[in-house]
Amino acid sequence: AEYNSRFREFINASNPDAAGFNQLALALFALQFAHVEPYRRLCLARRATPDKVIRWTEIPAIPTAAFKEFEVTSLSVEERTAVFHSSGSTLQQPSRHYHNAESLAIYEASLIPWFKVHLLPNPAPGGSNPNGVPLTRPPATLSPPGWERDEASSVQEKFGVVVLTPSPALAPHSSLAHMFGTVVRELGSPDSLFVGASHEPFTRSGVPAERRDSWEQQRAALCRVAATPGFMERTGDDGAWSLDFTAALSAMRRASDAEQPVALLGTAFSFVHLLDRLMAEDIRFDLPPGSRAMETGGYKGRSRSLPRAELHALITRRLAIPASHIVCEYGMSELGSQAYDWQVGNGESETRTERGVFRFPRWARARIVSPETGREVAEGETGLIQVHDLANVRSVLAIQTEDLGVRRGDGFELIGRASFAEPRGCSLMSL
Repeated sequence: AEYNSRFREFINASNPDAAGFNQLALALFALQFAHVEPYRRLCLARRATPDKVIRWTEIPAIPTAAFKEFEVTSLSVEERTAVFHSSGSTLQQPSRHYHNAESLAIYEASLIPWFKVHLLPNPAPGGSNPNGVPLTRPPATLSPPGWERDEASSVQEKFGVVVLTPSPALAPHSSLAHMFGTVVRELGSPDSLFVGASHEPFTRSGVPAERRDSWEQQRAALCRVAATPGFMERTGDDGAWSLDFTAALSAMRRASDAEQPVALLGTAFSFVHLLDRLMAEDIRFDLPPGSRAMETGGYKGRSRSLPRAELHALITRRLAIPASHIVCEYGMSELGSQAYDWQVGNGESETRTERGVFRFPRWARARIVSPETGREVAEGETGLIQVHDLANVRSVLAIQTEDLGVRRGDGFELIGRASFAEPRGCSLMSL
């Protein structure tokens, strides 16, 4: 509880310093060394203990593969209220990242401000939000019913969101579904909906209003409607979920008719499914100016694979969302924070490069390390992405990923999965 309070103070500070990050990292390391048994064994084997480690860069990083083999958590079985799984591409054991209500609250406290900076970056004159970043304002056409003031007169952005994934109710073990559900709950207007797992539009809570009984009934209903007309079957061997093309089409038509900008959120393969169907039926949308898209993750055999530039060009061609309003996200079930490679409206479309530079918020640090030495590589060199995330309160803050990146200043250019790693699918197969 004390650490969580300190973490919230850190992310709310207007100018947190590097020393503050280091102090929090060391404090969290000591807690996790004491209470996460598999991690303690790793640290002892590396002779890195809280009495010897003095900088956050010295904190041992645990491989993401360890989340498949061990229960990497300080939570007892009785304390656990949620678990996020990795997707993987085989029938192997998935990664398991356990949470309770408190750790999920920290996850969401980390998520919202950094999401807003990149997906809602139309600055209002002066001022900053409670997280020390410039106050943002959606375009005027995005306002009704968007701009609301609470009792403290702090501005709350609300915008229409169409999510091309299952809702949290239908994908309770997907960190990405939880992320999108949090965004819809905190920032979405009442007409926001998920179109990835049910024939009926979802309410803001992520559960169909007429189907709030039990998870088993929802899952059974999903199996029934997945074979009905209007659904586009997902490619791949698992057949886990489908995209409700009719609902997606209806949502975009409503946004266009109302001249109300919309935010489309989904995985790269869900966008390919949508775009392929639009091309097959020769449908184009001129979504209102200010509309934006966020895509994340790889294809993992669940659609045809496209180079990022080609995918973004198709989004522009079919939906009229310019490249300057398409943001890529980097995250995983083992992390509590996310990285983004672009800020909506940051320059003209022509300035958008094929490969962006991903950056985490100030409470998470990415390092690019050599797989041979474990040391940070030089600027412009390629290595494995390692993340120290202060929002990982109940697992391990230092995560060694299996993703390759190029060191670019305080960020990284994402290359893809290392040859020894499974393709990433952004935890969407955790149904």
